[in-house]
Amino acid sequence: MDPEIEVQEQNPLELDLEEITKRLLFLDQWRGVFRYYRLGNSLTTPQNHDGSHISAEETGEGSGMLPPQGQEQSPSSTVCSIPRLPGNSSKLHGFPISPAMATMLQRSLFGNTNQVLGGDWRKAHFKFHDPFSDLAFALQVEKGGAQSIQMAVQGSIIKYLLFTREGKDCSLHSLCNLSQREQEQALAAVLAGILWTAGAAQKAIICFVTKDIQSASTLDYSSDNFIERLQLFEFSEKEATEKFIYDHLQCFKGEGSHGVILFLYSLVLSRTLERLQKDLDATTTHLLRSQAGGVLCRQAVLNLILTGRASPNVFNGYEEGRRSEESLHGVLARSDVGYLQWSRDTSEGDQVSQVGSMLKTPTFPIWLCNVNGNYSILFCTNRQLLSDWKMERVFDLHFYSGQPSQKKPVHLTIDTHSHHWEGEHREDKHGSGRRFSSLEMAIRTKWREATINWNGAIPFF
Repeated sequence: MDPEIEVQEQNPLELDLEEITKRLLFLDQWRGVFRYYRLGNSLTTPQNHDGSHISAEETGEGSGMLPPQGQEQSPSSTVCSIPRLPGNSSKLHGFPISPAMATMLQRSLFGNTNQVLGGDWRKAHFKFHDPFSDLAFALQVEKGGAQSIQMAVQGSIIKYLLFTREGKDCSLHSLCNLSQREQEQALAAVLAGILWTAGAAQKAIICFVTKDIQSASTLDYSSDNFIERLQLFEFSEKEATEKFIYDHLQCFKGEGSHGVILFLYSLVLSRTLERLQKDLDATTTHLLRSQAGGVLCRQAVLNLILTGRASPNVFNGYEEGRRSEESLHGVLARSDVGYLQWSRDTSEGDQVSQVGSMLKTPTFPIWLCNVNGNYSILFCTNRQLLSDWKMERVFDLHFYSGQPSQKKPVHLTIDTHSHHWEGEHREDKHGSGRRFSSLEMAIRTKWREATINWNGAIPFF
């Protein structure tokens, strides 16, 4: 039985009550709009006197800390409190989430209003490994549903560090030779860029949590009242978004900050619920799903991070569904960071699960990999890899699994011109009756018949 999150059937009496509730929420939504314009929605960039970036960690502002689950709050305590802004940013105002928007956010995620994110999600945040180390560029990742979001963001961090920031060479050494400030600048730039792209390069919304419940409603959005405490900040400039995130980065990277959850909420609201519904199709009506007692991201969340559009499928363009009137939505444009997947349970004849060229051949040689449900990153430091076919004969890739046991990137050498019969007598000593490890199978979905040299490392998966 597919453990999907479903909305239960309602009787006529419940439908009448729901209609009344909808009308009340509609009125409340307008009340929230009027409140928002009364606060002022002409948002400006908070500027320091010298124009430089100073993080919340350096200034002591915006602690980003949440109390332990179930701990009672005192009136003076803070819960990832609304960031204290510089004195010259008085024109910048956040506005509390309305009950109507909170309900729509909850339904977009779960398809209902009573599902909650578990402890693995609440603990997840964006924390780097130690500066000036072999994994200075890499986020620390734990098992759980939030892992896929963290690793998708990781791909964009590598893109920024290798190919976007100025004055740095495209080398593995440059990835490892990072200070804490450089790590923070990269994270702020990447989170802002993802939100800005999701907002169609028009706006971005950032969610923080206040100590007070903002929404007064009878609906149970979540047992810990997390969504009701959201305070929203809207930006119409990408630079302003990045500056604001950097100044209050502790709300995303601090332990106990619920940083991944806040980023997910910000991502959905930046996309807007109207665009989100257009992105999805009949096969995917909400973004998260239940499995084995946990909550996992659907493909639409990963595609939203990778492409800015919450396409539910990995093939190119559109395909016809099981019913002739149904249209399945795939990826419409080449992504900056790519995507590869392989699973023991997927047959080669399943066309819907086959990754199309828009994701398989990205702009930059970086791939988020989904291998048997575990997420990892493959990347190449040579930007020309995918623009010159001669580069793809023999080349190097670096692999980051996110597993705590990994202390440095794994160096792989890919040979796409080795003779296939040379590998027929090799058996995969680390696999389960297969000639290649699962990661190698994923790599071969992009480079067929390639041989992979692990250069002395033990193959993953």
